[in-house]
Amino acid sequence: MTAPSPALACRLEAARSVVRDAARMAMAMRPQPGGPQGELKAAQDWLTETDGAVEAFIAGRMKALFPDDGFEGEEGGVTRTGSLRWVVDPIDGTSNYARGRSRWCVSLGLLDGDEPVAGVIEAPALQEVYTSLRGHGAFLNGKPIQASRVAEPSRAMIEMGWSGRVPKPVFMEKIDAIMGLGAMPRSGGCGALALADVASGRLDGYIEIVINLWDVAGALPLLAEAGARVSPFLRDGGLTGGAVIMAANPHIAQTLSDAVGIALE
Repeated sequence: MTAPSPALACRLEAARSVVRDAARMAMAMRPQPGGPQGELKAAQDWLTETDGAVEAFIAGRMKALFPDDGFEGEEGGVTRTGSLRWVVDPIDGTSNYARGRSRWCVSLGLLDGDEPVAGVIEAPALQEVYTSLRGHGAFLNGKPIQASRVAEPSRAMIEMGWSGRVPKPVFMEKIDAIMGLGAMPRSGGCGALALADVASGRLDGYIEIVINLWDVAGALPLLAEAGARVSPFLRDGGLTGGAVIMAANPHIAQTLSDAVGIALE
């Protein structure tokens, strides 16, 4: 294995530190369990005070560290341009966060042009940190991870993300296809962590019909380094708007792709 690019390795280390501090901020601001605390942007699409505060914190830190890099966030959009571009979801899984639940994370990905090259995902309530750098592996709390080897659909666990932007018949069609394979369906309310679960082998597949770049930017390098197969999310519109994503372990990916009608790269 060749040595990592010093510029990218430096950025990954910096991102890890910034995300750690941002995650601490989010933990300190996390609502107590109970009814959701926040505002609705759309059906079941929550926004909390923490989302804006964490994004502003990360944006400021990355600008100070790498002023020539671009930056894009879920809340603020594209605020800087550059050949290297940071993409942040300050709180992925806000519906969980707003109710004081634990399945949420801070996700920060780095793109070189249109290519995902590094990512950090921290789920502080779960005490888990995922990191990845192009060509140099994927890690959970510092230990290497790989996609699972499950090849039999009847033994597989597949998650599908729900969104109010997806017509109910489309959602039910895909869920029915998953269950038709004999797989166990799941829905956990946090796309970035679901994709990380595919990378770590905790899930065998994840599907979401409409998902955005900030939701997946931190996870795409993880998936590539962990040996998962992924649909062409970036090519199919994910760089500029919502698009379909499917990620799966390499042993079940084609079977799942055929069942749900989502092509792989």
